[in-house]
Amino acid sequence: MVKVLSGKEVSEQIRDKLREDVKKLSLAPVLAIVQVGGREDSNVYIRMKKNFAESVGVTANHIQLPNTTNENELIRKLDELNKDKSVHGIIVQLPFDSVHPIDANKITNLVAPYKDVDGLSNENAGKLLHGEADGSNSFLPCTPNGCMELIRRSGAQIAGLCGLGANAVVVGRSKIVGSPMAQLLIWNNATVTVCHSKTKNIKEIVQNADILVVAIGQPLLVKKDWIKPGAVVIDCGISSIPDSTKKSGSRLVGDVDYAECKEVAGAITPVPGGVGPMTVAMLISNTVDAAKVALRTQSSHQSWDIEHLKLNKLNPVPSDIAIARSHRCKPIKQLAAEIGLLEDEYEPYGAYKAKITKHIPVFDKNSVRGKYVVVTGITPTPLGEGKSTTVLGLSQALGANLHRNVITCIRQPSQGPTFGIKGGAAGGGYSQVIPMDEFNLHLTGDIHAITAANNLVSAAIDARIFHESTQSDTALFSRIVPSKPGKKRVFSAIQLRRLEKLRIPTNLAPNELSTEQKSAFARLNINPDSITWNRVMDVNDRYLRQITIGEAPTEKGFSRKTQFDISVASELMAILALCDNLGDAKERIGRIVVAYSKDENPVPITCDDLGVTGAVTVLIKDAVKPTLMQSLEGTPVFVHCGPFANIAHGNSSIIADKIALDLVGEKVTECGFGADIGFEKFVNIKSRTSGIFPDCAVLVATVRALKMHGGGPNVTPGATIP
Repeated sequence: MVKVLSGKEVSEQIRDKLREDVKKLSLAPVLAIVQVGGREDSNVYIRMKKNFAESVGVTANHIQLPNTTNENELIRKLDELNKDKSVHGIIVQLPFDSVHPIDANKITNLVAPYKDVDGLSNENAGKLLHGEADGSNSFLPCTPNGCMELIRRSGAQIAGLCGLGANAVVVGRSKIVGSPMAQLLIWNNATVTVCHSKTKNIKEIVQNADILVVAIGQPLLVKKDWIKPGAVVIDCGISSIPDSTKKSGSRLVGDVDYAECKEVAGAITPVPGGVGPMTVAMLISNTVDAAKVALRTQSSHQSWDIEHLKLNKLNPVPSDIAIARSHRCKPIKQLAAEIGLLEDEYEPYGAYKAKITKHIPVFDKNSVRGKYVVVTGITPTPLGEGKSTTVLGLSQALGANLHRNVITCIRQPSQGPTFGIKGGAAGGGYSQVIPMDEFNLHLTGDIHAITAANNLVSAAIDARIFHESTQSDTALFSRIVPSKPGKKRVFSAIQLRRLEKLRIPTNLAPNELSTEQKSAFARLNINPDSITWNRVMDVNDRYLRQITIGEAPTEKGFSRKTQFDISVASELMAILALCDNLGDAKERIGRIVVAYSKDENPVPITCDDLGVTGAVTVLIKDAVKPTLMQSLEGTPVFVHCGPFANIAHGNSSIIADKIALDLVGEKVTECGFGADIGFEKFVNIKSRTSGIFPDCAVLVATVRALKMHGGGPNVTPGATIP
């Protein structure tokens, strides 16, 4: 007696299992269904998918674009969904209903492979072709996968056919069903023949099939005398044909004449109710699998599959730069993928560096994160004692030798020390960051951004003093709050904050302020002798340590003494290292005190008062992103910020640390300078600000430093070490 393979019944079993799987997840899987236009048949299919998804706890978002959508607009929408971490699966409903031509193949391949739950992209198809599709690294096409599930669930004898090398025939060669179905059968140990509309003697070929899958789109093509007695028949076709006995005047049939063939077949799928429900079930199953993969990728406990680079050790040991240049770098895209960064979580900056744009996690006492290892050192001699070298060596030992997930977080070196006696700050010997020369020079321009932003504030201070000394209250107010033809004169957000500071009602329009209020608003009355904000540059130039500015005739006699500091001494660098994100940095920048007023009770003047907070923030918007590099042995290194410890807190950024702790098991960072200032400020400032305290501390000491601090002769740059 024939066994009817009910896709409806099997899909219900799958529904129950998926419902339980979703309950065990810590998130709700999200499927995005993208439709262009409003074809009614597409709407029916989408409703089926949404209903099944919602019944198991999967969120299905129907994104219906108008039929005026062109290809570029659709591409932008897919790019947005690819980058949206809350979306785990994406399907594009075909065919498109647009007044513009849209290349379906091109669009299908623009869905990120790890979100392609339809399994139709070239990458997923290629993995299936090579037998590499296992559900964890790719997705199987839904209809063929549903057919295989029906075969597996049809009973031990039928399921065993594949294992015994059964003869399987697939009628149809489409990219959606026929071709992937043949590959699935091959990798399940069947001997497969593919027939299509141009195949001769299809009937004779089909008659030898132990398993027959038909997906050719010709109603009732396969007849009773085509079927081998006892064969498994899977009918993927569905068509509407005229039928005067039906109220509608038509009925749905498959590519197989079900009424005839069920008399011969051992098992057969009906139409409708056979393969159709399975397609939807497998789509949602793929979406749940995609969510599981996303969770595993985000897990800090997952071991990385990382390529560790071999050290080329020489004796005698050559110079640091010679060692660095004798080792190859991995492409930064490879390293980013190895540590679990998605393509939208970093921006390549050349071949061997990248800016990290990954979401910055928020940790609380219940958060799961990596171990926090801090390396500090004895108060150093002018030559440095090797903290950076130890940090890199420790990370390489943990990562490349013990095969633990580890990220090194270190400061970006200033070009002052780099071109001084100390030299590079990329580590040394066989424990270095590479490319070493790029690390020690401009890197990604973060320090240059700090330089420009810092000097913008300096320029604003002196320009404000100049304009206040040469203009009336009315002219000054009009300059700061200009009126524009045809537009209402209003205060900007930063100006409203100044009104609040002055306790002037913020609901007043600019023209409604009194003369006294306008004067108080427009005049900062800066005392030049109280200015604490200096200009900066990233090179040691001793002749700029005290200068006079304003000597040009255009400055009308306003001159003052000031100085240049080194760029990493800027308060902006300290803020960059302590902030949680760009918004936090902006708030901190707005509160920077740059000078005091000439009033009897001096009032602090801030960047907000100068009106430069937004401009400064824009200049450092890319500098807020850590830079990804690598060690000689291929372990990941985050480089970010380099505030001095004698005037700031001397540590790399909180942002880099948080991202690293979210990605790894162990994370090694360093405290700049000696423990007396670097480590003390790490604990008292950085850890208190971030709320994250080290799990382990490593102290670096050298014999030469111990001798010097123990009463021995000083270590002097350029002289023989005593």
